[in-house]
Amino acid sequence: MNIGDVAKRTGVPAKTIRYYEDIGLITPARGDNGYRRFGNADLHRLAFLGRARGLGFSIEDCRALLALYNDQDRASADVKVIAQGHLARIEAKIAELQAMHETLGELVRCCSGDDRPDCPILSDLGAGLTRG
Repeated sequence: MNIGDVAKRTGVPAKTIRYYEDIGLITPARGDNGYRRFGNADLHRLAFLGRARGLGFSIEDCRALLALYNDQDRASADVKVIAQGHLARIEAKIAELQAMHETLGELVRCCSGDDRPDCPILSDLGAGLTRG
C-alpha cells in the first residue's frame, strides 16, 4: 500500500506520515524502487498515533505509549501515569482558558462600545506598559 492509500485509510495526512517516519515513530518497508510499502501493522500503528494525537498526546507521549502498546510485559500503571500527566495538563489549560474567558468577558461587559474614545479593553491591555 502506498502513502496516499494509507493516508486515506487512517486519516493521517501523508505529510504527517512522512514526519512520523523522519522522527522514528514508524518505519515502513521500502521497495526496490525506494517507495514506502505499508503493511497492516503500519496502518494500525498510524491509526493508533492518529487517535493519540487527536486526544492531544505529545509526540514523546505517543512514543512512550507505542512502546508500551508493543510491550506484552507492560504494566497498565505505566500507561495510566502518562495519561494522568496529560489529563493534568489539559485541566490546567482549561483553567487557564476559563480565567481568560472571565477576564475578557468582564472587559467586554465594561466597554460601552460607543463613539467615545475611552475603552476599558484597551486600558487593560495597555496597563502593563510603562510609558517613558
